[in-house]
Amino acid sequence: MKAALASSDFYAVLGVASTAGAEEIKAAYRALVKRHHPDAGGDDAAILAINAAWAVLGDGDSRRRYDLSRRPRAHRQRPSASPVPVRRGQERDGALLGWLQRVYAPIDRQLAQVINPFPGQWRALAADPYDDTLMEEFCSYLEQSKSRMDKAETLYRSIPCPSEAGGFSLSLYHCLSQVQDALQELERYTMGYVDSYLHDGREMLREAKQRRSRLKEERRRLDL
Repeated sequence: MKAALASSDFYAVLGVASTAGAEEIKAAYRALVKRHHPDAGGDDAAILAINAAWAVLGDGDSRRRYDLSRRPRAHRQRPSASPVPVRRGQERDGALLGWLQRVYAPIDRQLAQVINPFPGQWRALAADPYDDTLMEEFCSYLEQSKSRMDKAETLYRSIPCPSEAGGFSLSLYHCLSQVQDALQELERYTMGYVDSYLHDGREMLREAKQRRSRLKEERRRLDL
């Protein structure tokens, strides 16, 4: 095992084949972190090697570049097309009310379904963060939450906001982005049990909850 950790081959470090899928790589990384974490009697050199391998193989773009560096003649995939920008400025009667009902309201529900359950989800995991079943349930919550936020962002970009609610729309997007960043930090915590990621993720969700409350108050004023 020590030889593998000292290897310059990141796949060897994690003990997976170069054809391994993302979930297999994630599972291998998580198992190695639990085994070699200093709190479990591991050593810093092992954790550094494992984290270095995960930093490359755990990110799709970094992994593709790494694979290409190992196979210089490999066929390079063409970059995906940039998203088509949303057209703006098409005003019509009832545009603001329509946007609030079709965009803000469903996004607010998605935000609530991510922010509100978090304290209970975290309390359940905190009973034993190293328990595989508890961690799997928490990761399931994170995956569902990320899916909700992806759908919310797609909806946000699908319909232009009327100019009179531009500031409100921007605040909504900031709230959405903050929740997405929080989920990313929490996922990083599940990968390596680094407390700073947990702290940052919890703080971001706390601030997002406050921002959502302010949005609800402003929404009521838009009806006046």
